[in-house]
Amino acid sequence: MQFTPTQKSIAAWGAIAAVFALALWLLGPVLSPFVVAMVLAYALTPVVDALHGLGRGRVPRVLAVIVVELLFLVALVAVVLLVVPILGKELPLIREQMPTLLESASAALQPLLTKCGFEVTLDLESVKNYVKTYLDTNYRDALGSVLSSLKIGGSVAFTLIGNLVLIPVALFYLLMEWDGLVGQLRQLIPPRLRHAAEGFVRDADAVLGQYLRGQLLVMLLLAGYYGLGLKAFGLDLALPIGVFTGLAVFVPYLGFGLGLVLAAFAGLLQFVAVGGFSHTLLMLLVVFGAGQILEGFVLTPKLVGERIGLHPLAVIFALLAFGQLFGFLGVLVALPVSAVLLVAIRRVRSGYLASHLYEG
Repeated sequence: MQFTPTQKSIAAWGAIAAVFALALWLLGPVLSPFVVAMVLAYALTPVVDALHGLGRGRVPRVLAVIVVELLFLVALVAVVLLVVPILGKELPLIREQMPTLLESASAALQPLLTKCGFEVTLDLESVKNYVKTYLDTNYRDALGSVLSSLKIGGSVAFTLIGNLVLIPVALFYLLMEWDGLVGQLRQLIPPRLRHAAEGFVRDADAVLGQYLRGQLLVMLLLAGYYGLGLKAFGLDLALPIGVFTGLAVFVPYLGFGLGLVLAAFAGLLQFVAVGGFSHTLLMLLVVFGAGQILEGFVLTPKLVGERIGLHPLAVIFALLAFGQLFGFLGVLVALPVSAVLLVAIRRVRSGYLASHLYEG
């Protein structure tokens, strides 16, 4: 049986994908920091190239790499420092304001239930005591669990610290040698398959690159929008919740939902004494409702582009499927692999439509 060049190319890439998947499954924990570094290197290499090209290459590449990596690390630390206050401030507020919040909820719901014909009497004292006891117990248990993990599971903490050190180091070398690494990988492709493989990689790079860079711009714009919008309603945690929501929209709907829940909790806890329910509901409807319209109908179509073809449902499925198969590492490679698979499916479809099997 004779195979066409296209079929051979598909078989070769299928074998590479199988080996790649097997390596992920067997060496997932070891490969995690290197995969993170490779994804970051792919996204940051154009910035390094642009900086290196200033003044006709007068900026040394090593200097360009150091500047770009330092700026990225500073931005990452800044995001972490912004997000930490969400938990640091909301957890104590939940314990303090929960009784008042329950009273407000009862005062608001009791008349509605009575109008609907439901005669419900709530023993608020018992509910408040139960909630307070539950929160106090779980707060202490959670803190004790963390401390115990740090003392007993020192290897986990050591692994985490090791990865935090290893990722920037690996990222530095990858940014320095990215072009050479890509060239060496190209040399491994048999000459007869090189033309088809280069076309495949070029298409995959266009899809993945446009998606990642366009989505990054969408995230930054939405982070600013949500931060300013929540601040306009007087929310104390507007900046950290806004930044978190904007950055988390990278996962469609899930990030938006988490930001909505955080903003709802923060609003109810802060505005509980001044019409908390109505003010919070108005804030959520205006800020998050307009945010969804802005993201879905303006930013994503304009900045990411419809021609990419990565539907939000496909993104969610890919994240869940790869996460189930390969854990945290699978989540990291879900989108890059999905983009490659998308290009492969398009090429197989084009080949099928052009073949005698379709015409017959």
